[in-house]
Amino acid sequence: MTSRDGGTGQAWAALGGPGELAGRVGYRGPDGLGDGPLPVRELARATVGVCALAAAELAAVRAGGGADDVAPLLVDEGAVATAFVSERHLLVDGRPPVTFAPLSGFWRAADGWVRTHANYAHHETALVRVLAAGTRDGVARAIAGRRAVDVQEEVYAEGGLAVAVTQEYGAPQPLVERTASGGRGRPLGALAAGTGRPLEGVRVLDLTRVIAGPVATRTLGLLGADVLRIDSPRLPESDDAYADTGFGKRSVLLDLGETGDRAVFDGLLAGADVVVTGYRPGALERYGLDAEELLSHRPGLVVAELCAWGRRGPWAGRRGFDSLVQAGYGISAACGDGRAPGVLPAQALDHGTGYLVAAGVLRALAEGGGQALRFSLAGTASWLVREVRAAGAAVPGYTPEPWLRETASGYGPLRYAASPLGGLGWDRGPSRWGTDRAVWL
Repeated sequence: MTSRDGGTGQAWAALGGPGELAGRVGYRGPDGLGDGPLPVRELARATVGVCALAAAELAAVRAGGGADDVAPLLVDEGAVATAFVSERHLLVDGRPPVTFAPLSGFWRAADGWVRTHANYAHHETALVRVLAAGTRDGVARAIAGRRAVDVQEEVYAEGGLAVAVTQEYGAPQPLVERTASGGRGRPLGALAAGTGRPLEGVRVLDLTRVIAGPVATRTLGLLGADVLRIDSPRLPESDDAYADTGFGKRSVLLDLGETGDRAVFDGLLAGADVVVTGYRPGALERYGLDAEELLSHRPGLVVAELCAWGRRGPWAGRRGFDSLVQAGYGISAACGDGRAPGVLPAQALDHGTGYLVAAGVLRALAEGGGQALRFSLAGTASWLVREVRAAGAAVPGYTPEPWLRETASGYGPLRYAASPLGGLGWDRGPSRWGTDRAVWL
């Protein structure tokens, strides 16, 4: 067991955790994230480590104790590596999922490279409209004759997603921003003896999509929370994405612009302890669902807000995904081979930020609630390239099989990656997206 892991200490400090606890997390076993140019293995295990530590801290608090009652923890690096590529291990009724659509990827431009993201139909439509091309060959030809930044700006202006691959690391962003509202959440009460689930009785409204936010909320569900994911019926989610991240929660469709659905949502909000959002800054303000507005009415809430590019700089209001942040933050260039850009060995910005969000919620509840927390993929990227340090060679001999599981689900039989929080498993597989009732259990 390590006496002190640098990345774990950094993340724990950013979350406001008691300093003496950081050394109680250790790591063991083979790792499967490789030895690339950036310390992805160290980021991955640190984000899982602080999540496990925050869960143990909350359990101690709910048992009537505190930091002194948190026992040493061991995190298995093989479990972390498997979970960080959970989408690659998923089998849905025997078939692998679709992870990237044909028009998503790197494209050579006249003066560099562009990364596109066209997994969602509305983003693909915008990309095709700008480039006047709907095939891979056509997109390649259209981008080859343009400057990378011109493609980026034209596609974004039309509602699509494209980012010029940059050579320099982006501007620094905070890993976590924490603001106390001054209110106290409702008393959570003591845990049932032997439950092992520190979020028992906690209600979480999940307004997130894709990977990072859903990883956070499936982790909160694993730890005992009643998680309701709310989506607009006008913004469909990928079934394969939900089959991977829909564990530990239920899924409801509500149109917040429609009076009846908004009344249902407000009823759920009145009973919630935690709200997690994953939309770009400003997107939820028209519904009164930004942290400031939520906490003005419910001072004891914990509100965790997640976005792609952070809240500083000219890109703060832009949409984004892990692959695009890698491209626009200088990570793709750092991972390239001199001929073309490359990628991290996992969508580590997504998964790592997800575990940080879950850890932040756990810590806020341990402190009594009433906090606004902000996270971003760019903040996690900034931490990765500037602060996380390599921890030496990994133990060889990794294989994912010990951490693969099977279960029934709304999509049929699933093979999936177990949670890296040792000893806990989800009670059931995901339902189908959007098919659950809008009620708390």
